[in-house]
Amino acid sequence: MEQLLVVVEPTEPSRELVHEAGEVAEAVGAEVLLIHITTALEYSTRRKAREEPLSSTETYTREEAKEGATRIAREMGDDVLSEFDVEYEASGYLGDRAETILEVADQHDCDHVFLTGRQRSPAGKAIFGDATQKVVLNFDGLVTVSTN
Repeated sequence: MEQLLVVVEPTEPSRELVHEAGEVAEAVGAEVLLIHITTALEYSTRRKAREEPLSSTETYTREEAKEGATRIAREMGDDVLSEFDVEYEASGYLGDRAETILEVADQHDCDHVFLTGRQRSPAGKAIFGDATQKVVLNFDGLVTVSTN
């Protein structure tokens, strides 16, 4: 195992997952890639909030969304992985969660993906889709899912 991909959210369960990935990476000598993904819906919502006042000229660009996502991943790594002897990189993305995870994992030859999932009923998964399920079914490697 050489490369671990950890999908970071600004939550306590995600923090615990990053810690677990740090333990695994240190034990096997793997590198860690931390990513945060801003979805199209999140981007659109934030953009509208910034541009809400009719007289506002402030915008929220796609590049700012990626920079913000990178900052979330980097801060989590700086905070949680500092206790481990591991190398890590942080990156931010804008797009579909499942597709982005699978693309990044493939581009970086990741052996193991760590991500948090949502508790959804089978009907909810069928109607709304489920990024975690898509990753589990389509990633050719180990997947650790935390549902706390």
